[in-house]
Amino acid sequence: MTSIDLALKGYRLMTAEILYHLPDYPRLLQSFVLQRHDLAPRYPELARFLAYWEEHIEAKIHSVKISSAGILTPAEFRHVTQMTTLH
Repeated sequence: MTSIDLALKGYRLMTAEILYHLPDYPRLLQSFVLQRHDLAPRYPELARFLAYWEEHIEAKIHSVKISSAGILTPAEFRHVTQMTTLH
């Protein structure tokens, strides 16, 4: 499916920042960024990814920060009154 098809079905572009610890370096906090289309507010795609992580990856998740784009809306237009070119 294309991004527009997903947006029309209610999907939004979601970005998750996952902070985690590796077993060898428990004091070092590392970051992984995941970006995909998902359904807010439950985020089933993210939940599947995190379940996979917990089961197959040794790194321990510290926290997950989620942000997502709004739903599909008409484009916004602004009237420009002045244009300047820099050389």
